[in-house]
Amino acid sequence: MSGRILNGNQIRDQILAEVAAEVAELTTQGVRPGLAAVLVGENPASQVYVRNKMRASEKVGIASRTLTPSAEITTDELLAIVDDLNRDDEVDGILVQLPLPDQVDSAKVLLAIDPAKDVDGFHPVNMGALATGAPKLVPCTPAGLIEMLDRGGVEISGKNAVVLGRSNIVGKPAALLLLGRNATVTICHSRTKDLAAKAREADILVAALGRPAMITRDFIQPGAVVLDVGINRVTDPAEAERLFSYKPKKLARFHEKGSALVGDVNPADMEELASAYTPVPGGVGPLTIAMLMKNTLTAARARRG
Repeated sequence: MSGRILNGNQIRDQILAEVAAEVAELTTQGVRPGLAAVLVGENPASQVYVRNKMRASEKVGIASRTLTPSAEITTDELLAIVDDLNRDDEVDGILVQLPLPDQVDSAKVLLAIDPAKDVDGFHPVNMGALATGAPKLVPCTPAGLIEMLDRGGVEISGKNAVVLGRSNIVGKPAALLLLGRNATVTICHSRTKDLAAKAREADILVAALGRPAMITRDFIQPGAVVLDVGINRVTDPAEAERLFSYKPKKLARFHEKGSALVGDVNPADMEELASAYTPVPGGVGPLTIAMLMKNTLTAARARRG
C-alpha cells in the first residue's frame, strides 16, 4: 500500500488565490490590508523567511513593509517600534521575526503586539481565545494543518488524534484546533511513557517533535493520516542511505548537494503505512505563509469592520 499525498503546494495556491480575490474586493471598497514585518539584525535564515512572506503579500495584493533595525537594538527601542506599528492605522498585521538577539526580551516584545494585529497568533489573548473555543487569529502552522485535512477530504470529527510535541507554536494550538473539531486528542512529549503505543492509537497523527525521522513504523497505525510538521536537514551520507535508499533519485540529489530535508517521520514507513500523508518538503511548510496571508486578511476585516 502507498498512501495518498496531501500536497501542500496545491493547497497553498488555492488559499492564496482565495485571499487575493478577497483582498481585491476589499481594495475596491478603499481598504487595502497591510502587513509589517520587523527583522532585527542579519540572520540569513530570518532574511529568507521574511522575504518569502513579503513576496506572498505582494502576490495577493496586501501592502507590505519591512523594518530592519540593527542587531544592537535594545528591548525598549524595539518596544517603541512595535508601539508605532500598533498605532498605525494602515497596518493590520505585525510580525516580529524570531529569533531576536540575546539582549532583547522576546516575550516582552511579543506581548506588546496589539492582539488584533497579532497575525502569528502567539499572543496570550489569541491563545486564550483558541483555548476557550472562540478562535480569532490562530498560529499559522496549526491552522494550515486543519486546512490540509479539510481540503484533503479527511474527516476530523470522532477521530482519535495524537499530537507529538507540546510547543506553543505548533503542538498545543494544533491539539486545541483538533479538539474544536470534535476529535479525541492526546498530546504526547519527551516524557510520555511508551510513546510508540500511544501514537499507534491515532487515526490522525501530527508529528512536531523536531527530531529527524524519529517516528518509525512502530508509531503508525496502518491507514492513519500522518501530518509531518518537522523540517530537518540531513548531511550524514550513512543516514541518507538509510532514509532514502528506496528513492534513488532523491539519494542521487543528496550526493550531489550534500544535504536533504527530512521530516520527523521516517518517509518510507509513512508512505507504506499511512492512508494519506504530508511529504517533506512540499507538505505542511508551504501552508504556513498562506495562513499568515489569511490571518492578515482576517485582521483587516475585523479591525475595519
